[in-house]
Amino acid sequence: MKRVFLVVLDSVGIGQLPDAKDYNDEGSHTLYAVSKSEHFHMPHMKNLGLFNIDGVKDRFTHMNFDHNYAGSIARLAEKSKGKDTTTGHWEIAGLISNKPFPTYPNGFPEEIIKEFEEKTGRKVLCNHPYSGTEVIREYGKEHIETGALIVYTSADSVFQVAAHEDIIPVEELYRYCEIARKILRGEHGVGRVIARPFIGTYPNFTRTSNRHDYSLAPSLTMLDQLVEAGLDVIGVGKIYDIFAGKGITDSVRTKNNQEGIDRLIERISKDFEGLCFVNLVDFDMIYGHRNDIDGYAKALSYFDSRLPEITEALRDEDILIITADHGCDPSTPSTDHSREYVPMVAYGSKIKRNNNLGTRESFADIAATILDYFNIQSKISGKSFLNDIIG
Repeated sequence: MKRVFLVVLDSVGIGQLPDAKDYNDEGSHTLYAVSKSEHFHMPHMKNLGLFNIDGVKDRFTHMNFDHNYAGSIARLAEKSKGKDTTTGHWEIAGLISNKPFPTYPNGFPEEIIKEFEEKTGRKVLCNHPYSGTEVIREYGKEHIETGALIVYTSADSVFQVAAHEDIIPVEELYRYCEIARKILRGEHGVGRVIARPFIGTYPNFTRTSNRHDYSLAPSLTMLDQLVEAGLDVIGVGKIYDIFAGKGITDSVRTKNNQEGIDRLIERISKDFEGLCFVNLVDFDMIYGHRNDIDGYAKALSYFDSRLPEITEALRDEDILIITADHGCDPSTPSTDHSREYVPMVAYGSKIKRNNNLGTRESFADIAATILDYFNIQSKISGKSFLNDIIG
């Protein structure tokens, strides 16, 4: 029974892409930036070969590298235009986006805001690019007093709606976001509409784990092809949201990385045939966007500490692939994503050891490889590297 466990360490980029200048991301290297923290310890990922990857080994010159590592590794370039979660995950699943999702550095057009206000029956505050923690500190008090919705964006293609859970119940906020998703189509089809509930009293507001994303539905991805072939596609974390439920046969929502890892290990112990696709979002959402290097380092170290539980639970025909969707370098002045290469680390009893595939031209190679493993003829982008990693 063949199974693939695909784990996305959200925002763990490994160095600037050649076109990083076009995105104002020159010099970004998320993993290296985080490694400067005294809380950074990743011996198990090192054992799988993470620090032997092109562009990583060059920066981690202080490390004592062991050429005898347990996995197959590669550095993957992003071929799509963009550096956001949706674009990255879609490319991992074999869909290359040649046109970036629209962004709104000056806020959303008046006609969009007006229609949103009319259909929700609530006024809008802010309508500018903002840090998520700063926007609730700045507008939270007025929101509580007026009931108006806090709408903001970022450098990414997102329409974010923040509301206090005591003022607007979470389910009502979700309904407002569904309204926004229906409005934001075509020319203004942002990658994601995001519900951002928060709690607390002014000025000490805190965002809760009840975030919910509403993505556009992608065209054909490997998920669709796996389902068409009668295989299981299990989403853990925000995978269901990123793909708008398309090509997902089962989904488990999670509150944080710990729960995501717990659910992954549970799935490894259960019988199924197909793909388990996991997103661990804390690196990005809690630490990357807040430029919290120590917090990011602790989160990566925690994942690494749980890695033996994952690898030891794998069965003979299982393949574990660990990757990322973009960067979010917490050492830069920016709090936005960064345009970076991502790692690909593959491990399993059938996977070659000490095997460096160099740099590959697209995240989509992962999708092509997974379809190849299940003997499915690919209808999507990407080049399979299956024959290069199977021992």
